[in-house]
Amino acid sequence: MKIYADNAATTKISDEALDVMIKSMKSNYANPSSLHTLGQQAKSELENAREIIARCINASPKEIYFTSGGSESDNQAIRSAAYLGKKKGCTHIVSSKFEHHAVLHTLKALEKEGFSVTLVNVNSNGVIKADDVDKAITDKTCLVTIMTANNEIGTIQPIAEIGRICREKGVLFHTDAVQAVGHICVDVEKMNCDMLSLSAHKFHGPKGAGVLYAKKGIILRNIIEGGAQERGKRAGTENLPAVSGMAVAMRESIDKLEVNAKKILSMRDFLIDGLKNIERSRINGDLEKSLPGTLNMCFEGIEGESLLLLLDSKGICVSSGSACTSGSLEPSHVLLSIGVPVETAHGSLRISLSENNTMEEMEYIVKSVKEVVSYLRSISPVWEKIMSEEK
Repeated sequence: MKIYADNAATTKISDEALDVMIKSMKSNYANPSSLHTLGQQAKSELENAREIIARCINASPKEIYFTSGGSESDNQAIRSAAYLGKKKGCTHIVSSKFEHHAVLHTLKALEKEGFSVTLVNVNSNGVIKADDVDKAITDKTCLVTIMTANNEIGTIQPIAEIGRICREKGVLFHTDAVQAVGHICVDVEKMNCDMLSLSAHKFHGPKGAGVLYAKKGIILRNIIEGGAQERGKRAGTENLPAVSGMAVAMRESIDKLEVNAKKILSMRDFLIDGLKNIERSRINGDLEKSLPGTLNMCFEGIEGESLLLLLDSKGICVSSGSACTSGSLEPSHVLLSIGVPVETAHGSLRISLSENNTMEEMEYIVKSVKEVVSYLRSISPVWEKIMSEEK
């Protein structure tokens, strides 16, 4: 049995999205910037995709900018707001301690340019208090950037409330919604956000395609210079097949949002019931304020890498956290930010589901995780020490 349960890292492309991409590559292969008939056909397909995506998040097509993915969108949003603020003498940015590294590393780079950054704390349940964001804002704040849903533990943040606070104080608000789009309702008007990032491969679209939503009136700063594509704000010939695939995948995922969420939630609950009673294990994050398909757990006395490798040998594809930090030996900054002890954080496991998973697979995962945790503890001197100290 081969089970893919690492959907927070990336999802399998949908058949409908793939079909549209192949058709685009075969039929609309011309450059959308070309003035001849084939070029204008490609342009029409591009703008149709823009309209679909805009409708999906309740935006205007003119507020949609195509990028290569979430990381690029995050970078452009944050740098645009930072440099707009700098012109007004505002060089302070507010974010949180458990943002994606596309955000945190961009903020570190800006600190080297003279910007100051405040990272608000995250509660032990993995949810940020809007009041803490409010208190962190000063008269020099140019931007607040808070993720919609965390990529490792799946907790959903009070984005609409944070956005309202920012509006009242005249501060730009950006949210990284990469993990949220296609899994929960995302409405830029209701969320009170000025900018939003998303990435196609998180909702059964292709890799290498993303969107930056920027509310009308916001002047974006180019991070890629060149031609006049994307209204002069993102140079480079548009990846039309990927953009079309993204639009179809987004519409498909949103049309099936409630049905899929119900199915996925029942599978996640089955996993929780089967794994929560493992000795010295903990579930990370608030399960009520969470994405339906993300479950993050820690098991004391073992290393997450060994856990993943042994589960992989049983045909189960899972992760210990963000795929972007899978090569790091450091414990997850997300888990540390919610107060998980370092030694416990090393034994983390993230299971992230999609509607393509089955209950039969969940039964196999529960059985296999129990077996692997038991085996690793049987050969672990750390676990032996924990048990001897308990006695």
